[in-house]
Parts: sequence; C-alpha cells; structure tokens
Amino acid sequence: MSEERVSTGIDGLDAVIEGGFSRGSLILLAGSPGVGKTVFGATFFCRGLCDLDEAGVYASFAEDAGTFVRNMSRHLGRDYEKCIKSGKCRFLDFVTVKEEGISTILELILAEVEGTKAKRLVIDSYSAMAQAFREKMDARIVAHTILGKLVRKAGCTTILISEAPRSREQLGMGVEEFVADGVILLRAGELDGRLLRDLEIVKLRGTPLPERRLVFTLSGGFKAFPPFQAKPMEKPERFKPIPDPPEKFSTGVQELDRLLDGGFPKGSTVLIEIDEQISTFQYHLIFSPTPWSFLAKGRAVMVIPSSGVDHNIIKKSATEAGFTEDEINRLLRVCTFGLPSAPKEPYIARFGGKSIEEDYQRYLKIEEELMNETGQPVLSIVGADSIIAHYGKETVMKVWNRDATRIREKGSLGILVLKPGYAELPLPIADMHLKVTREHGALILYGVKPRTSLHAVEMDVSEGCPLPKLTPII
Repeated sequence: MSEERVSTGIDGLDAVIEGGFSRGSLILLAGSPGVGKTVFGATFFCRGLCDLDEAGVYASFAEDAGTFVRNMSRHLGRDYEKCIKSGKCRFLDFVTVKEEGISTILELILAEVEGTKAKRLVIDSYSAMAQAFREKMDARIVAHTILGKLVRKAGCTTILISEAPRSREQLGMGVEEFVADGVILLRAGELDGRLLRDLEIVKLRGTPLPERRLVFTLSGGFKAFPPFQAKPMEKPERFKPIPDPPEKFSTGVQELDRLLDGGFPKGSTVLIEIDEQISTFQYHLIFSPTPWSFLAKGRAVMVIPSSGVDHNIIKKSATEAGFTEDEINRLLRVCTFGLPSAPKEPYIARFGGKSIEEDYQRYLKIEEELMNETGQPVLSIVGADSIIAHYGKETVMKVWNRDATRIREKGSLGILVLKPGYAELPLPIADMHLKVTREHGALILYGVKPRTSLHAVEMDVSEGCPLPKLTPII
C-alpha cells in the first residue's frame, strides 16, 4: 500500500490520521441508520471530485440519484447535479438489487472504476449489496478479492458503508471489518440529555492514532473536532464589539448571541459552570468577549477573580484585546483580598477579606462611582470559589441573593463563575446557566437555562484577537 495520503475532506479527521487515508486503502464506515454515514461518504467523494480534480464512482444501494443529489446539496452546499454531469464521476443507482444480478453489478462497478480511472469509490451501502449474496462467504470473497485486491491495484481508495445496529457488536455482516485496512464507527449518543455525535477509529493500518474518538456534527456538512488547540495570533487587532439588541447585552460573540436569542438580558445574573478538565484559557476564550464588549462601549467592569487568576492575567487579556492603559485604569477594577504586596495601580481595588458586609459596601461604593463616571451599567464577574474561601458559603449565599436583586433593579449584568466543587450550590437566583465541558478532547458549551443543544468550541483568530467559534452538534 502506498504511503500517499488521500484527504477525507473532513479537516478535523485528517488532522489526527496524518492527512487522510492511505492511497488505495479499503475503509469500512459503519454505524446505525441516520448517524451520518452517507454524508461522510459524500464528503469524501466530493473532496476528490470538486477540490482535487479526481474522478470517482459512487455506487448507491440506498438512494436513487435524484434523492442523493437533493440531500447532499442541502447538507454540503455543493451543486452535486453539476458534479455528476461533469464526466469525471459516475453515480450508479442500484436501489433495487436482485440476487441474480449481483455479478453484473460488480462487473459494472469495476468497469466504471477502470473506465473513469477513478481514485475514489464509495459503496453505499455494502450491507444492502451483501444481502443479495446466497452465502455469507460470498460477501467476504467480494470484499477481499474483487474490492480489496483489484481496487487497491488501481490505486482507488474505497469506502464501504455498512449498517451496524445498536443491538449487535459486530459491524455489518461481520466479515468486511477483517478485510478492511481501516474501520470507522459512527455513533449518536447523549451528553446531559443532548445529542452528541462521535466517531471511533477502530483501526487504521499504518497510521499511529493518538486520538481514536472525535466529536462530530452534521451542521453544514460532516465536520469532526479534534482535541482543542490554541492558535497563534499573527496580526493582533483591537476587539470589535457587536451592537446590543434591545434590552440585552451582546456577549461579544455572534454565535453565542444567536444561541441566547440575542445575548444576556439586562438586569440578569448568569451562572457559568466550568468542568474540572477545562483550563482557565479555555473558558476565558469563550467569555472574555463579554467584558471586552463592555469596555469597548465605555462601560465599566468589576472582577473578583477565581482561584488561579490574578490581576496580571486579567490586565494582559484586556491589553491583548487592544485596550489602552488609560481605558484599563478608567473602566476596569480587579478586586484583591488581603494582598498588601499588590501594585498600587488604579485598576486594582483592595479588600480586607474578613468582613463580607464591610467589603460588600466598599464594592458597591466603587461600582456607584464607575456608574456615575460612565453613565452606564456595570458588568460584575465573580469567582464563586474565591469569595467562598474568604467568607464562607452560607454568608456568601445571602449576599448573592441581595446582589441579584440589585443587579436586576439597576439593569446591570452579573456573571458568577462556578468551578469544580461548587456546581451543587443552590442558586435559584440565576436567570441563565451555561456549562463548559470537554468530550474526547473537544471543548463543548451548552445552555442549561435556557436549554440549548451542544456546541463545539474552536479558537478563531481571523479578527485579530482570540474569539470562540461555536458549531452546533446536530
């Protein structure tokens, strides 16, 4: 088998299998009905035909040509009818297969591969095709001898799509997986009662697999999400705010605004729950645009940092988003507790950390001064672990309830960050509740209140500052 790699057309998958499948390999793609097998096969087929000028053959035992073209054009945004008429590909419609015609069908598939000099072949589905065989052994002979040897010899990378009912452990008819060079299993499961799609690379000969399972979505086509990675910032630019919808504050991220029906309601208290495997950088990537949006619109931001976050990290984040020293000193206040060694910068507000009533009154005074100066509401961001460590849970809970009422009356915005160990706090005060977790290394965001679907989060640097890119798992 050649070491040349053939792109699957699925960037997130290519990234973990050294750029794609080996040229001429035989890949078994299995999964239960409706999980996305045909979209995967069509994406692979389309990548070669439309982007790499490679001829291909698509043999369908599941859909006629018209249905296939309509469905895939909708899923992938490609003009499949134009592609099929280009002469570089063949769509073979075998929806009605009779046993006596199986030899003729196989000969036709192989003749088309040879005649078009196809580099990609998809058989959808091999399970439907194999039902025409009299004996189970006949299916293995076809997979091993005809498809395995002859198609490999032609350098044609082949995907066999196979049904894998949930009630059975074996894939397809139980023979293809032993002949195939690679086996990929697609699944549709749940995470916290929400749809989660994932794929498992069961085997892939000649390819080291640092990550065998990936989250994927069918939103805008078949897209896989490898473990989250930060991206370098090549040309830093100032953060560009999004206008606030009526009676709401923009989150600073267009996709997150859409997810929350426009943004955070004015006067609301928002809970952000962070799972234990989430790093500070990862949840800051998602939610830093909200304070940046406030600062960019001349509004003040007060922060009581969570553990592991200090004034230096917060200032650095604001600076990297393009805010000046003057803006930071005028509009930002980072609260510290009992740190006499902290620098005497205008943006640092010191608190004793012993009496919650004394510190809360001082906090309100600073907020009032900022509101008077800007003439606008203030965003408060509070790390639950930090203040509970200083004042105790019961005392803090009483103040939170009072503060939620105050925020509502002033039309401000309060964000409460819950790190691991604090997720079970009884917090009926929250108007919204968002959760950040990870699955197979992918960063996942979803709404608990309001309830939303799962969204995969990637890092976007196209605007010159680190922003989250959200893609729904559908």
